[in-house]
Amino acid sequence: MTLSYWEHKMWLQNIDYAIVGSGLVGLNCALALKEKHPTANITVFEKGMLPSGASTKNAGFACFGSLSEILDDLSTHSEEEVINLVKERVQGLQLLRKNIGDKQLDLKHCGGYELFTEEDGELFKQCKLQLHTINRLLIPIFNDDVFSITENAFQFKKIQPQLVFNKFEGQIDTGKMMHALLQKVYKAGITVLNCAEVTSLSQDNESVSFQLNNSINVSAKKVCIANNGFAKQLLDEAVQPARAQVLITNPIENLHIKGTFHLDKGYYYFRNINDRILFGGGRNLNFKGEETTEMITTNQIQNKLEELLNTTILPKTTFEIDRRWSGIMGVGKQKKPIVKEISPNIFCAVRLGGMGVAIGTAMGYNLAKLASR
Repeated sequence: MTLSYWEHKMWLQNIDYAIVGSGLVGLNCALALKEKHPTANITVFEKGMLPSGASTKNAGFACFGSLSEILDDLSTHSEEEVINLVKERVQGLQLLRKNIGDKQLDLKHCGGYELFTEEDGELFKQCKLQLHTINRLLIPIFNDDVFSITENAFQFKKIQPQLVFNKFEGQIDTGKMMHALLQKVYKAGITVLNCAEVTSLSQDNESVSFQLNNSINVSAKKVCIANNGFAKQLLDEAVQPARAQVLITNPIENLHIKGTFHLDKGYYYFRNINDRILFGGGRNLNFKGEETTEMITTNQIQNKLEELLNTTILPKTTFEIDRRWSGIMGVGKQKKPIVKEISPNIFCAVRLGGMGVAIGTAMGYNLAKLASR
């Protein structure tokens, strides 16, 4: 591809800040930089027609961790680390609400539920035993008990007869969220270039050189990498891609399921959206195979999702699948995101660990702060 004089001059010259990725982190980084540097030329480069990772493909959970997830984190992290993780997620959700607005997010506080399969009786027993301990641990954040036990009022099958309820969990409309955020970015005078993949970059003396689509040479004073699950293509950091597969049904009459739901240690998750069931997960069926940036769905996982819909979630309801998709998360052995300076003019905020909705806004602000030093 060759560019005209006008194209190069208008869009690819004199860039102060180049941001890689137009998801939650990248766009919030751009807005924060524009606020700090109103006259700066800020350009966001996005490889896809729309944000390519998980920001427009997630399930829309405004969550901070299920009971079993928090207990599991305590086996690999200190109490202080786990409290800080939850606090960062809660504060990040508050920042998202402040930045976008509850109406634009279509935020609903229906609460969240954790289901345990018939085979997970021992895990459910441990969660019940530790429930009050975890509530006490989280009191400084919420000033109230977070988790409680409730009965299975949703007619789910093949699960433990009781559920864990989280009254602080909510849900949003992912599409409305990203549309509102993009409108803010455009209004601020920030350029977003789609179908413009940064395929390589290198530090020069006082700037950064990079290539777009393996063919177009560009430079910027500073580069902020916010492409999360795709980060290993540009960085040597401890972050792996993790594909998450999703399906959604056609509208179901008299759908009685309201709220957000976690199943099988959080490897499956579902919710009601516009009288449809949105259902995702199954990465645990093939961890290695799902460590990929290939955005397709597989029969192995999609068949399992349909099976669980039929046997557990909607056992007495006829439904049809409307569409299927996948998104790419960035994960690692540690839950803490990587926000760091790579070189004097290259910075990154990646490895959001499947908590992009909760912490993406804050990570974008932190990335901008780092790049503004």
